[in-house]
Amino acid sequence: MLAYYYDEESTEPFTSDHNSGIETPLEELAKIGVIYKKLDTVDQVDQVAKERDYKNRDQIELSVKTFNNSIENLNAKLDVFFKEHLHEDEEIRYILDGEGFFDVRDQNDKWIRTKCFKGDLLILPAGIYHRFTLSDKLFVRALRLFKDEPKWIALNRPVDENAYRQEYLNSIKA
Repeated sequence: MLAYYYDEESTEPFTSDHNSGIETPLEELAKIGVIYKKLDTVDQVDQVAKERDYKNRDQIELSVKTFNNSIENLNAKLDVFFKEHLHEDEEIRYILDGEGFFDVRDQNDKWIRTKCFKGDLLILPAGIYHRFTLSDKLFVRALRLFKDEPKWIALNRPVDENAYRQEYLNSIKA
């Protein structure tokens, strides 16, 4: 995984790297509740799932092929995923193949971009503002884990009064 501050000045498509050149160490991600693990096998993912009490999972593949060979259909889905939002449950993803970007907000409301590759597991806490997109390779296959049935509810910003958002903010105070 690569982690760095997102270059807000870039006019490139959001599937481009947008690398500002300012790296973000894993310790900085941990301060905002983001957990990263490099795992070599699904058995290792199973262990994380067991430790965190995750009972359900599915796989998602995002590519032009999975959207009826239509770049327009894929882009429409990416537009939805790229809207800044939060969830009321933890989001955990394990990259099985390909690559994609998870952008998260730091304590100063700046974007940190994480570029995830095969074997990367990322856990985003409930209540964190984030967004997702593919890299310019336009392909990812990921395992999504859920504690119970997936809620699939994305609450688009601003939802600052949301109880899960408030709980998250309290959890990252110094």
